[in-house]
Amino acid sequence: MTMSVPTTLQPLLEAFESRRPAALARAVSIVENRRVHADRLLAALHPRIGRARRLGITGPPGAGKSTLTMQLVRACRARGLRVAVVAVDPSSPFTGGALLGDRVRMEAVALDPDVFIRSMATRGSLGGLAAATRDVCDVLDAYGFDRILIETVGVGQSELDIARTADTSTVVLVPESGDSIQTLKAGLMEIADVFVVNKADRPGADRLAVEIELMLGLRAGGAAPAPGHHGVKLRAANPVRHARTLAGDPSAAQWTPPVLKTVGHEGQGVEALLDALDAHFEYLDRAGELRARRRARLSERVRDAVAQRLRTRFWGDASTHAFVAERLDGLESGHLTPFGVADDLLRHCRDLLTQPDHDILL
Repeated sequence: MTMSVPTTLQPLLEAFESRRPAALARAVSIVENRRVHADRLLAALHPRIGRARRLGITGPPGAGKSTLTMQLVRACRARGLRVAVVAVDPSSPFTGGALLGDRVRMEAVALDPDVFIRSMATRGSLGGLAAATRDVCDVLDAYGFDRILIETVGVGQSELDIARTADTSTVVLVPESGDSIQTLKAGLMEIADVFVVNKADRPGADRLAVEIELMLGLRAGGAAPAPGHHGVKLRAANPVRHARTLAGDPSAAQWTPPVLKTVGHEGQGVEALLDALDAHFEYLDRAGELRARRRARLSERVRDAVAQRLRTRFWGDASTHAFVAERLDGLESGHLTPFGVADDLLRHCRDLLTQPDHDILL
């Protein structure tokens, strides 16, 4: 069953198909702010998605993610690729809007007609991604961009949801970021497809890169150096060398994240990073993981849509609030439980589940 397209959306869709920048900006705003007909717009664009590569860029604050993203945009444009950037910033506590405004920091590339940059606010989303990020990426994908760079707010350990949004996740670290390996242990290690040690011209960069490779090598089965009579046996298996060997083997059965060094403000190492991102995408396609990741993303989108509709239908109906209000005394006294009331509410509001869908301003 497909959703009908309201006549009010037809002019926008026609302008969108003609790749008019104003139509793209309006479509993104409708989806990001959950305006009327947002779901119908996404449904109309859905058959066109799936061509763009979605590249996530995350890491702790001060890692130079915005600068590195700008350099990646330049490298992509040099290869003739059309690029969109979704820069997720912290929310202003007063306006709810994006606080930092990455578009200001990316002014050098923002004027390119084949580059689109959108700053989005997290608006309380815990994982560093705005709730509407995936929807906005779908709009950009349908518009025909070749690469979509998703730069997340730098909150470190809570960035795990980028792995569900991007095809490839890049974790950016810097030598002076503190106990970076502890951060990796807390979750970033599991989501990273590519590691970048940025600001590699600073002291400690080589050591940080080796520490990451050590952990990757141990995780991949490389044995730690065995202690000998007078220290370490030099012939023992080296997990760092093991990680480098696996990362450099394009025919390996399993992907091992490469550890790259860049100097973002000078553009050093950016071409190698872009090559690594392409290599990971080719691996995903070859191994069948690309289809699996994207199918998992579609499945999650369905679950999200169901949850959103249930919230809208249940709590947008006055009788639902009245039903709960009538039982507050029983809940307060302990004669009723929240779980029992929830079951009763589901039975009472069963008709709400069969009502035809309609767009509601959220």
